[in-house]
Parts: sequence; structure tokens; C-alpha cells
Amino acid sequence: MSDGAVIDVRDVTKVYKMGDVEVRALRGVTFSVARGEYVAIMGPSGSGKSTLMNLLGCLDRPTTGTYRLDGTDVGTLDDNQLAAIRLSKLGFVFQGFNLLPRTSALRNVALPLFYAGVPTGQRMDAAMRRLREVGIGDRAEHRPNELSGGQQQRVAIARALVNDPAVLLADEPTGNLDSQTSAELMELFDNLNRDGRTIIMVTHDAEVARNAKRIVRVRDGLIVADEATASA
Repeated sequence: MSDGAVIDVRDVTKVYKMGDVEVRALRGVTFSVARGEYVAIMGPSGSGKSTLMNLLGCLDRPTTGTYRLDGTDVGTLDDNQLAAIRLSKLGFVFQGFNLLPRTSALRNVALPLFYAGVPTGQRMDAAMRRLREVGIGDRAEHRPNELSGGQQQRVAIARALVNDPAVLLADEPTGNLDSQTSAELMELFDNLNRDGRTIIMVTHDAEVARNAKRIVRVRDGLIVADEATASA
């Protein structure tokens, strides 16, 4: 494993079988992400970037090659172990927020800690700290339908942070938001990264990607460019 790498991907392929047809979604991908990096992954539709994100998020396993997350070889894990490492090592932010509609912001944020078996008082305290960290502590008792899109995404980011993950994975996090709200959220991601958070963001938006310190470009299942940005 590369020294200091929290994510280390070595010659990873992913092949899907659709009847008699094999689809080679990833064709031998190698890269690593150091702790504290802020990386954007870009690529056109069908490039393999969503498959790569699923592998990084331990939602799938590579067909060949190795993926180590914070020192653990993901390919050796069974389904229960994959679920456990997702819960303990990863925080997810999605385009669609994925909040429980009838549940307060505070309880939405606390949910991963409920699944982790953390006692009620501890998980509510932790959830409140994260809501304050993302700037909406005053909205803790509001339900999602009482919040703007930007506020809902801040709740989702707080939820992703509540288990203090090794890596924050964001999949098109500004896709449903207007340009002003997107800019405010990018500032929040910048602040989180300055505080030492490792962030990997999948985006098709070049302006969003430029906020990262490094852009990895994927095409036809291969990494075709890996370069620092002006933000680095």
C-alpha cells in the first residue's frame, strides 16, 4: 500500500455479465488517495466513473486487482464485513439527499450511529455537533420538507460526517442545486478539507471539480488523466 494512502487501488478491473455478454466497466485502474486529499473524479456517461465510485464505496468488489481502504483489502470481505466497513470508514453524500422525510434533521444525522449501536444520548450529541459544523444547528428539529435544498444537503453532509469517516464520498452533491447554493456548498467542502477531511467527489461539472485539489479523469474504464488543479 502506498505510504500514507487511505485509498489504494491497484490494477482493478470490473466485469459485468449480462447474459452471454461481458461488459468491462473498468479495465485496469491504479491510483491512490492520501489522507487529507480532495479529489474530483470526472468522466462522460459510460466511462466507468460510477462503477469506480461503487467500488470505492464498498458497494461492490473488484473482479480482479486489489482495493485497500484504510489498510483493509476490500476484496477479501463478505457482505456483512462490507456493510461494517461502509459504516465505520465511509461517509456518503448523494445528489438526491436521501433523507427520511418524516424525521427531523437531528435524527436523520444520528441514523448511522443508531445502526452502529451508539447509545441515544451520545448519538444525539454527536449529530448536533455535526449540524453545527455544517452551519444549520438551528434547524435540528426541522423535517426535510421544511428545509431548502441547500439545507437538506447540509443535513446529508452532517450525516456523512457523524461517524467520523476516513473518507467522505460525494456523488454529484450539487446536481439538484442552483449555482449560488452550489457555491456555498463548495465552500463548505473546502472548509472540511482544510480541517483534514479526505474527500472524493464524482462530478460532471468542471466548475465544481476545480474546487478539488486534484482531478482524476476516467474514460472507457481507464484513468486517462490525473492532475493537480489550480486550487492545490
